[in-house]
Parts: sequence; structure tokens; C-alpha cells
Amino acid sequence: MPTLKFPAPKLQLLPIMGDVALYPVSRIFCVGRNYVAHAAEMGGEVDREAPWYFTKSAQALCQSDETVPYPAGTSNYHHEMELVVALGNPAFQVERGRAMDTVFGYACGLDMTRRDRQQDGKDARRPWSLGKDVENGAVIGAITPKLDMAPLGPQRIALQVNGETRQDALLSDMVWAVDELISHLSQYYHLNAGDLIMTGTPAGVGPVVAGDVIAGQIDGLAPISHRISEPE
Repeated sequence: MPTLKFPAPKLQLLPIMGDVALYPVSRIFCVGRNYVAHAAEMGGEVDREAPWYFTKSAQALCQSDETVPYPAGTSNYHHEMELVVALGNPAFQVERGRAMDTVFGYACGLDMTRRDRQQDGKDARRPWSLGKDVENGAVIGAITPKLDMAPLGPQRIALQVNGETRQDALLSDMVWAVDELISHLSQYYHLNAGDLIMTGTPAGVGPVVAGDVIAGQIDGLAPISHRISEPE
């Protein structure tokens, strides 16, 4: 074993429904503007030529049911409810017809966003990292194996803040389906087991404040919960 100068980063793990084994997280890819109504509410349009992406660090992962402080550097912190795809097999330049063979399972996820810092990046035509790669900003629930999930499409995706519904749509509203996303992303990356794809959010995103409780659901998947406490 090599001698480390500093402790290695914590291995990020997610629970798997019906299994004592855990899912090790490698990378987190995120899809932008994959619901037409969300793109419109953000003042943009969907790029129908090809999907596009940004990333979150695996160290931004946060388990469901945790309470975390309101993050530093923002006064406009937003929720975004998403379907998360967990890969279980390698994929490089895979055809769409074979893309689903790479999927291990699915989970509910929250892409928590410093909206003001994201807007700063947009206005200056600079990266969104301060807006999107937020500590505890990739909230992901337990993974349901693909074989235990009905084919994607008609499932409802919804989110509530303090019991009030803010997001409510269907997975079939996604512009780019999961197989299209995997095939396209694999043209640029050697995807592998441990990679997660957050597939975009429907309309209804909005701010949260300290004291808020966020709850999200996708039919057939373990629900997700997230609580915001006072800033540090």
C-alpha cells in the first residue's frame, strides 16, 4: 500500500434497495434543459440538436434524510428535482439500442443550485461551478435496481417544500430519453459502473431557506427528503 501524505477523500456510497451491498459513486454528470417548460421558466430554449452537460463533484453527494446548513455565498438557493441514472457497466461510444444495458438502476435526486451564482456565470459567459457544484448539493436517494422498475415514461416526478407542491411532471416530458443521453455522453467519456447521470429537472424550481423541508418522489423509486438548517 502507498503511503499517503494526507487522508484520501471519503468514498461516496449510496444504498441499494433490497441489497446490503452499497453503490460506490465515481462521477456525477448533469443534463441541462431537458424539460421544455423548465427551459422556458429560466428564459431559455431547449437545444434539440444535442443534449449538454455540467458536472458535480462526487464529494458534493448528500444522502437522503440529512439536515445540512444553508450554503455560503448565496441568497437564492434553489431546488431541482431529477431522475438519477446509476450505471453498472462500461459504455464508450455505445449505440442507442445498447445504451440501456449499461444501467444498473435509478434514484430520486436533487440538484441544489446557487441560482444567483449560476446567473453570474451566465451573464459573464463563464462556467457555472459556483452555482452548481455545491457542497451537499447532489442529494441522491436509495437506488432501485433497473429490473425492479417499470419501463421509464409514464412515472410522475414531483417535489414539495414544507408540504406545498412546487414541481409536478412526468418522466415522459424529458426531451432526451435516458438511452439517448447515455449514448450521446459515451461519445465523449468512457462511462463505467459508479457513474451517475442526473437527467434534468421539470418546471417549478424555486428558492428554499433555512428551516425548509424538501420532499421528492418518482413513481416506483424510494422517495427523497432534505432539510435545510441555518448557515454556518
